[in-house]
Amino acid sequence: MSLPIATERRLLTATEFEAVSRSHYPDLCGLPKPELIEMARTLREFRDKARDVGRGRRREMRGKAEPRGATPARDESGLSLKKQVFASALKRVNKEIGRHDAAARRPAQGEIARRALEMKRASRVRHHPSSGRTAHRGMNPVEHDSRMTQVDPRQVGSVSQATRNNQARRDA
Repeated sequence: MSLPIATERRLLTATEFEAVSRSHYPDLCGLPKPELIEMARTLREFRDKARDVGRGRRREMRGKAEPRGATPARDESGLSLKKQVFASALKRVNKEIGRHDAAARRPAQGEIARRALEMKRASRVRHHPSSGRTAHRGMNPVEHDSRMTQVDPRQVGSVSQATRNNQARRDA
């Protein structure tokens, strides 16, 4: 869930807010890729710092670590929101870097496709296969060596007659 810019301004220091405000969309789209990479590095450092301080405060609240200031930490919810702000800003910047990379790849992919088409057109050879054994005479029947049935045709009738005889014997 994204947070309003007013909430971001309230949660962050001036330098942190300046880095995050440049990551919002109207401003983000006009930046060159090296600047985006530097912004991502800065946002990653801010996010990691907020994550580490939040972990330390949770350890203080559980009693696993000594309090760092005069008063022990009461809550770390502000830091988790701060970390969320940095994470969403970093996500926007990474997506824009991905767009730059995709735009750089597109022309190269088109060149590959054009080259493949040229190679295909250059390798076209007219191929005329032979007409085979049915040239000028139409289709010829092809003889098969194997039989259609496995039963001897002379026995088909005798089996039927044997069945009739057995049925007549049972009926009588």
